[in-house]
Amino acid sequence: MRPTLRQIEYFVAVAEYGAFGAAAKALAVSQPSLSKQVSTMEEELGTRLFERTSRRVTLTPTGRAVLVRGRSILQEVRDFRAVARGTTSLFAAKLSIGVLPSVGAYFMPSANRRLHTLYPDLRLVVQEGATRQLLDLLKDGKIDAVIGAPTNDPEFESASLFEETLWVCAASDDPLSSGSGPVTLSDLADRPLLSLSAGFSLHDLVKQLAAKAGTYLSLDYEGGSLDAVRQMAVMGAGVAILPSLYALAEAVRDPEFKVRRLDHPDAFHPIALHWRRTSPAAEDFHSLAADLVSVKEEIRAIRGDRFG
Repeated sequence: MRPTLRQIEYFVAVAEYGAFGAAAKALAVSQPSLSKQVSTMEEELGTRLFERTSRRVTLTPTGRAVLVRGRSILQEVRDFRAVARGTTSLFAAKLSIGVLPSVGAYFMPSANRRLHTLYPDLRLVVQEGATRQLLDLLKDGKIDAVIGAPTNDPEFESASLFEETLWVCAASDDPLSSGSGPVTLSDLADRPLLSLSAGFSLHDLVKQLAAKAGTYLSLDYEGGSLDAVRQMAVMGAGVAILPSLYALAEAVRDPEFKVRRLDHPDAFHPIALHWRRTSPAAEDFHSLAADLVSVKEEIRAIRGDRFG
């Protein structure tokens, strides 16, 4: 009862593609060969990993339980081979990285340009999502790193990158839009606040600020689009609380878009780089973090004259 690495690889591929044919095509093997290897694996384990129908395959409860371990084993093998071949450098191939929505659209283009200049062979693949969702993908070996909110999970190593200030946006006829300078929490009392849906770290932060301001976080929006949050505020549904990467970039792009900084010691959204603690490329991740910090400093310097 000892599955081979090939069998584990085939099992994980079928689980991820949801079909033997698609998995076989991705692995460049014949479907009968793949099916036989998976069936042999099930026989050796003495349990079924998939429920098979004429149209699709679905993981059994046992299959779901061992899938996490299967992905982890394959990631360990990839790391083992990289160390043995002396090719653990992040900057020599593809790097798959998960990022928050504001980071993906308003930070990564600048970061990509800088990294391409420094490391011409590096190819970034970016996936957006909430930090918790992205860390699950990182844990399963589906991505290589995450730029998101801080975490205390012992499976990851992290490097602090920067803190985003928070800015408010309201309807054009709202008193908040006619004023200038920072906004305090007392200015937000009894005003519904708008943010991303539960699951995003920004949601939790704004909820805490709402409690301190004597108001509440509106649940009228469920999603991960900062544009949608902004539009709801513009239509008068509440006051949007937006991270600086998004708010200031949009204010530069659209002079009619009025934002004001929220002045409070807790009105900061910390951002960090996370990677698996077992990764053999830890030194490169620290170098990557330093490069990303430099990118943020460049962005801050460009906008400093207008927003301070």
